[in-house]
Amino acid sequence: MFLFDELRGLDWFPRADIYRTPSGWLVKIDLAGVSPDEVTVERRGSELRVSGVRRDRFVQKGYRHHSMEISYSSFERTLRLPCRAEECSLRTEFAEGMLLITLDEEGEP
Repeated sequence: MFLFDELRGLDWFPRADIYRTPSGWLVKIDLAGVSPDEVTVERRGSELRVSGVRRDRFVQKGYRHHSMEISYSSFERTLRLPCRAEECSLRTEFAEGMLLITLDEEGEP
């Protein structure tokens, strides 16, 4: 079973999916509107920590909001995996608003 951190008072908490793959794990995190330069991925033991900030880059001087449902601020998500994340090779990529984190376990075929 995967354990997820509590919100810790942050304005938003990105959703995540975790998949078992033939060679390790795939973690998919919904980061629509977040620049890859604003994201940090860290691993320690079996934990994978993703943090960053989503900024509203479309608002200009003179704009006033009528309705706001999207959170713009810092976020942090820590996922506990059933493997030692720090012992896996790690690759990240952004695709269609998703951060894809691939963890390949050493010694796997």
